[in-house]
Amino acid sequence: MAAAVSSSSSMVATAVLVPRFPTAVRTTRCSALPPLPPRVSSVSFSSPVKLIPESKRFSLLQTKASDETSADAGELFTDLKEKWDKVENKSTVLLYGGGAVIAVWLSSILVGAINSVPLLPKIMELVGLGYTGWFIYRYLLFKSSRKELATDIEALKSKIAGTE
Repeated sequence: MAAAVSSSSSMVATAVLVPRFPTAVRTTRCSALPPLPPRVSSVSFSSPVKLIPESKRFSLLQTKASDETSADAGELFTDLKEKWDKVENKSTVLLYGGGAVIAVWLSSILVGAINSVPLLPKIMELVGLGYTGWFIYRYLLFKSSRKELATDIEALKSKIAGTE
């Protein structure tokens, strides 16, 4: 153990440094804080969690892929190539795709700037929670409002698809 003593004209302070690891000799300490209980090496609390051996744990986590759901990479590329060949206005698709990438990039910069302002992220979280609560109350809570939301979504889908 190490002891450090510093003195001044008005008071004397003594600091005792206690090692982290227990030693064979138990020393008494004068401290305002209560001593911590000793560490228990085994799990002594009762919980509904069952301890599973490592070999069984990994066998429970293994998944097996079936031939029915797996997609071949070549098949995927040929399907995409066929769809790309069917597109008449390729420059417009590329322009919209590039615009979408730029919009996502700019929005990430905007969110980063908002996140760096103190208190503003918490206010935005409160606004988001308030809007979520309003949306649930307005559209999801009652059966008639759910039907209204479904018809609004169908109208929007038909408007986007151009079948209106």
